[in-house]
Amino acid sequence: MKLLYTLCGLIVLLFGSQRGYAQHNKTIPLAKIHTDSTTKKLKQDTLILSPKGTPQKDLYDVIGQLLKKDPQPADDTITSKPVISIVPAIGYTLVTKLAAVLSGNVAFRMGPKARVSTITATVSYTQNKQFSVPVQTSIWSKNSHYNYIGDYRFYAYPQSTFGLGSNASAVNENPMDYNFIRFYETAYRKVTGNFYVGLGFLFDSHYNITDKGNTNGTVSDYELYGKSARSIASGFAFSSFYDSRDNTYNSSKGLYALMQYRSAVSTFGSTSDWHSLTVDVRKYFKFPASSDNVIALWNYDWVIMNGSPGYLDLPSVGWDVNSATGRGYIQGRFRGAQMYYAEAEYRFRILANGLINGVVFGNAETFSGAQGTRLQRIQPGFGPGLRIKLNKVSKTSIAIDYAFGAQGSRGVFVDVGEAF
Repeated sequence: MKLLYTLCGLIVLLFGSQRGYAQHNKTIPLAKIHTDSTTKKLKQDTLILSPKGTPQKDLYDVIGQLLKKDPQPADDTITSKPVISIVPAIGYTLVTKLAAVLSGNVAFRMGPKARVSTITATVSYTQNKQFSVPVQTSIWSKNSHYNYIGDYRFYAYPQSTFGLGSNASAVNENPMDYNFIRFYETAYRKVTGNFYVGLGFLFDSHYNITDKGNTNGTVSDYELYGKSARSIASGFAFSSFYDSRDNTYNSSKGLYALMQYRSAVSTFGSTSDWHSLTVDVRKYFKFPASSDNVIALWNYDWVIMNGSPGYLDLPSVGWDVNSATGRGYIQGRFRGAQMYYAEAEYRFRILANGLINGVVFGNAETFSGAQGTRLQRIQPGFGPGLRIKLNKVSKTSIAIDYAFGAQGSRGVFVDVGEAF
């Protein structure tokens, strides 16, 4: 049945969509096909040719051949004129089960030398009766000296939690339900090269919170931590990032490193005062160096430094900004005051034309329980995955992973784009 969901999702995505230019919380690389004036051949420095010179294909090329349509031009340059795409799709994860999704994307440049700005909005409804409307924005100034990042969400979200710490047992399931509103806006200023610093305002509100208690009759960690019908986290954040990646969709080299200090204080409406630190570091390099194969490494740490956030504001697997941590586990499976996470993935070419690729990945995470407690057991996740090229210019793929975790946790994860 899960395989059927995956196939249905691919069919809906392919036949119901236009070429997608934008992706959740990501930007578009520069990519043009150039013809050498002397040789009259395509240059090797484009994203359309592999290092061995094989012309690349994506699913739109395949569908075009089947429908006997002319192929889309290779020069997909984004200009000041907005490029809009609407993508209806079907997805599947452990937390949502089957999900119907309608995603709209806008890509444009504020100036001829500016990085590509993107706006992405999604409406989804899932088999588990979860309704969500996230909107992400990344707006670059004309000279790319400023970057304005926005994250706005509304969720009506039934979701189980399982207690605090990475020792939490799956049998301690506590079905919860709540509404969630998020407003994040951060302005970054270029300091030098690929290094930026920024100041942002972050607001999270969980309300209409209810729970049924642990299904096995034990006292839930949520009750011990302190039940509340509503929790608000509001305050400023100081951030910095360095980004030398060659492609933010599907990096083959470079480094991305972000550090964010967040302050939630009652002065700005927070339920309680607390402070957190988030560190996100990603490194990519080709292996072997002459191939298209890539080793990708990721470290994500999310720590409450002091204070007591609301239970649903605590660090939790799958609740990072891109909801990408913890393949192998349901979102919210582990939660606590400290989260340390690491992942490695090997991405390799299957077909020379780039249409189909593969990955193998492994991750590990450890959480503490409530504030002031020690880190607990390291929980592993691992699995194989398939990548089907959706857009050969941006190197975006449909990602289909089968992931395994501890205590029998396993399942299919379908998404657009790489996990990190």
